Amino acid sequence: MSRFLTPLDMRDNEGAADEKWVLLAPLVYESDVAGRVITVPAGFPTDLASVPRLPVVYSLCGNVARRAAVVHDYLYTSGRAPRHVADAVFLEASAVIGVAGWRRWLMWAGVRIGGASHYAPGSAAEA
Repeated sequence: MSRFLTPLDMRDNEGAADEKWVLLAPLVYESDVAGRVITVPAGFPTDLASVPRLPVVYSLCGNVARRAAVVHDYLYTSGRAPRHVADAVFLEASAVIGVAGWRRWLMWAGVRIGGASHYAPGSAAEA
């Protein structure tokens, strides 16, 4: 059963150019989609969900699914999962934390369409 095993513990990473948050403790997520436990280490920097600041888009998807976004950022930057798996884990983790179906599918579509340039180059089986 997919689930978060630890809470999200982070702080504002003031002064950082792109990475606005940093984990204070590991975030551990058990994923059925990935078939393993994913541990995002303490100290990992994240910008959470990179949602365009367009009023309608941000009002629908901004500041939503923070824990899922951290796991997704980690999988993208570390290359520890193929891109399509990282995106599927994001969708799964969003469901686990109770994000409405229409919203999580909209956010998943956004990462599938716009995420390729952010995926770690040369990492595990890009797809």
